[in-house]
Amino acid sequence: MSEMVGELLTLIIMAFALGMDAFSVGLGMGMYKLRLRKIFNIGLTIGLFHVWMPLLGLIAGKFLSEKFGVFATIIGGLLLIVLGVQMIWSTMKKEEAKVITPVGFGLLLFALSVSLDSFSVGLTLGIYGAKTIMVLLCFGIAATVQTWAGLLLGRKVQGWLGTYSEALGGTILLGFGLKLLAQIW
Repeated sequence: MSEMVGELLTLIIMAFALGMDAFSVGLGMGMYKLRLRKIFNIGLTIGLFHVWMPLLGLIAGKFLSEKFGVFATIIGGLLLIVLGVQMIWSTMKKEEAKVITPVGFGLLLFALSVSLDSFSVGLTLGIYGAKTIMVLLCFGIAATVQTWAGLLLGRKVQGWLGTYSEALGGTILLGFGLKLLAQIW
């Protein structure tokens, strides 16, 4: 029993740590003018990605080497950099058209970018034989709640900063993408 409690506590801490990127990126993305319903949907989407990405990682962890985890981190970092640069660039231009927004395909890119690291962790957990249901519940719930918190806080900050909020949000995304890539080298 104490072994299961220890594993659950470890998974909760790990889920919280992985959810911090969803919070940070949600903080930046929350600076878009988003309705509460959209914030709710974004949080659920990211939570779902934090369920199926580690599930894929758990399954693949039995078959793939650790080098694939580095590849996933590179892809995630590059996606965040593209999102961040796009947000910064859109504040410099007068027109309102955005290449990537947290709607449709942009939301899927956003969710994918913040959940790729959970795929990498899933690879490792798959190698060590972690309990799949506990991993998925912890990761999904933590990512959903932390995304909502980041988006709601970003929404508040957006109101305070006016037109510069999107540039700040883009800077946060860009910085987080660079941080992911810097961890590799």
